[in-house]
Order: sequence, then structure tokens, then C-alpha cells
Amino acid sequence: MNAVAPDPRRWKALILICTAIFVVVLDIAIVNVALPSIGTDLHFAERNLQWVITAYGLTYGGFLLLGGRAADLIGRRIMFMIGLALFGAASLVCGLATSSGMLIVARGVQGLGAAIVTPAALSIISVTFTEGSERNKALGAWGAVGGSGAAAGVLMGGILTKYLGWEWIFWVNVPVAAIVLILTPIYVRESRREDVVHDYDLPGAISVTAGLIVLVYAISQAPVVGWGTFRTIGLLVFAGALLAFFLIWEWREEEPLMPLGIFRIRLVAAANAVGFLLAGGMYGTFLLLTLYMQQVLRLSVLQTGVAFLATAGTAVVMAGPAQALTTRLGAKPVLVTGMALLVAGCLWYTQISPDGSYPKDLLPGFLAVGVGIPFAFIPITIAALAGVTHEKAGLASGLINTSQQVGGAIGTAVLSTVAFTHAKTLATQGDPAAVARTGGFVWGFWVAAGIWAAGLLASLIFVRREEVAQPEAVELPASQA
Repeated sequence: MNAVAPDPRRWKALILICTAIFVVVLDIAIVNVALPSIGTDLHFAERNLQWVITAYGLTYGGFLLLGGRAADLIGRRIMFMIGLALFGAASLVCGLATSSGMLIVARGVQGLGAAIVTPAALSIISVTFTEGSERNKALGAWGAVGGSGAAAGVLMGGILTKYLGWEWIFWVNVPVAAIVLILTPIYVRESRREDVVHDYDLPGAISVTAGLIVLVYAISQAPVVGWGTFRTIGLLVFAGALLAFFLIWEWREEEPLMPLGIFRIRLVAAANAVGFLLAGGMYGTFLLLTLYMQQVLRLSVLQTGVAFLATAGTAVVMAGPAQALTTRLGAKPVLVTGMALLVAGCLWYTQISPDGSYPKDLLPGFLAVGVGIPFAFIPITIAALAGVTHEKAGLASGLINTSQQVGGAIGTAVLSTVAFTHAKTLATQGDPAAVARTGGFVWGFWVAAGIWAAGLLASLIFVRREEVAQPEAVELPASQA
């Protein structure tokens, strides 16, 4: 496919791609509101509920690079369709789950489908739209969907769980996936890299995914078995060994899954670092907010979903201005503004109280985060792809999504571990349940604010305005191409 010649069907293709990505991103957060119902029906221990989220996020993030490689080599359209079919089938099984183990495994398969869909979709955008204003508009739509999808997921989760049952938060994906699958061959052109070695680097994909799973498991179980126990230390060492093996393997592999040389492109390295921190604070924050509203404020599942409309609606409304400002001013000032708003919103959450109310304790923070999400997600997506050659579109798109999904999974594990550990400590000291839980959530929000503050600092220091404004396509060294 000629990346320069405009595709007359490109805007219809963009609608299909964004629809698919919306349900993929939606499934990261749509389960949040339904977690108490799922936990009751499938007999989850409270500390293990996070695995309904992290099982999806880990396989999603762990196999994104492999998905990007497959899309580049086999074909972006065909891999997009294969991933969407897998995602839809796993969604059906999730709704049919009769045990916690069955649901967690199905969520993992769902994440694998998402890992195939996402880089294929983003690289389709990258090779279909020419770099500049037009591609920025397409990526702006992508960023708006990615940024608002997580917030909208909580709203839709509340509505579906209230009126149809938690199963429908998964079943709703099935008809959407089917419709997009039917229309994709009509509106999306096939594209792939030609004359390249078809090496998929399975050892790299398996080692990085296994290392991340072990790491998150160790973090989530440490409060139960103890941080200083042989089991926790052993798991952390094992996770470190797997991730070290991945890096060494990638450096020595002739056709690596993640060419480490790509991080010599300063803007790519900076964008992925900020993307990791951006998602690291967001997904865990949504989980803690959901639990605070249901367990402390005693809002119903529907009220909790509607409460998130302040964030979801604001994110959707502000996506257009965020894209326009990014095109006019450049990515850096918009990104810095977005990260600052996220920090401000999270600091507001640290003021919650056991006898608080939604308008006073949460609404101002929800509005700040609603603006901050598109102002952060849209420019960081554009920055991650700026100056990357068409041949590396799949790698670059897979890399930024990997950073975000892995950051989200690890962030969720860290924030929930901090919150539940502190809440348990307060409860053993005789504090009432609402007071103990609120104290735990406050600690979690302080950690999230710190994560986002680190992202703000990284945006200020490492993202250079001129590099995004006038990107140059950078080729990787032959040994790491």
C-alpha cells in the first residue's frame, strides 16, 4: 500500500477502527462497577478482585509487541480481524463464567485478543493518514476514544449491571465485534511489510509476559503473606530474572520483538515513559473511586456509574479542543497541562472522608481528571509516533500501548495493595470499617498523585517541543532495526 496516496475510504475505516478500540479500552474499566456483584456471584476474595482487571491488562500489555510484529509481517487488516474475533469469543465466555478461575482465564484471552487488535489498528492509521494535520486528526480521534473509553466503561458498567446483570458488560462486545468484522474488508485496505524475515520472537514475548505476571502477582499477594517472606522475595527475584532475560535476549536477537535501539529516538523513549506513568495512575484510581463510592458513600451500582459521567462526558467534550490545541501549539504544552490537571484531580481525592458526599469530595476532582485525560492521552499518542518510519509503525504503536497497559496493570496492583494494606492496619487498630477503608483509599490516591506528578515532571524535562513540532523519521541501527 502506498502510504502517500490518500485512501478515499480512510475516514470510514477510522470509524470502524475507533469503534473496535472503544470496546477494547472499555473492557479495562467496565468491570470496575460490577466487581462487587461479580465477587459475590463467583465467590472472589476481595483482595483477588483486582485480577479481573489485571488478568486483562497483563496479557494485553504483554503480547502487544508480538501483536504489532504480526500485524507488520502478516498483514494489518487480517490481524485486526483475527484479534477482534478472539476478543469477541472471549467476551462471550466471560459472560458465561461460573467460577472465578474461569472468568480470570477468559479475561486473559480477552486481553490477548486486544493485544492483537490494538497495534494493528494504530499502525493502519499510521500508514493510511499522511503525517501532519490529517494524521493528527485521526490520532486525535484515537486518543479521544482511548482516553474516554476507560471513564465511559464505568458508566456503562453501572447501567448494564443494574438492569441486565454483570454478564452483559462482556456480552455487549459480541455484536459490536461481529459488525466491525463484517465491514472491515469493505473499508480497510490490507498493508504489510515486504521482504523481511518472518521471525516472531516467541521467547521474547513469553518471557516479558511471564515476568510481568509474576511481578504483579508478587505485589498483590505480599500484604497477605508478608513483604519479607521467602515467597515474596523469591517471586520478585524470579520476575526480575525473567525481565532481565527478556532485555538480554532482545539485545542479542537478530529480529527482536522490541529493538532496544528504538529508545535511541529520544521522543519515543520519553513518550513511552510518560505513557507508562499516565496509565499507571489512572486505572487504579478508577478502581479505588468505584470502591469508595459503593463501600463508603453507599451509592448503588447505577449511581456509581452515573457519577463517572462527570469524567467521561468531560473527556469526550474536551477531546476536540485537545486535538486542535495539539496541532496548533504542539504536543508538549497540551501534555503538560493534561498531566497537571490529573495531579490536581488526584490531590482533591486525597481529601475524601468517611461521611463525605459526591458533590464535595469527588465532583471537582472528576471534572479536572475529565479534562486531563484527553489533554494527556492525545498528545502522548501523537508524540509516540512522530518521526517513526512506516516500516516501524507496528512496533511504535505496539510499544506505546504496551507501556500504557503494563503501567495500568502494575499501577492497579500497587494502588490496591497500598489501599487494602493500610485499611487492614486501621481496622486491626479498632477503626470502624468506613473509616479504615477511607484511610486506605486516601493512601492509594496519594500514591497515584505521586505517579502522575512523576509523569508531569518527565513531560517537562524529556518531551521537547521542537521534536514533536518538526519530527524527523529516524532509522534504527542495522543491529537493532
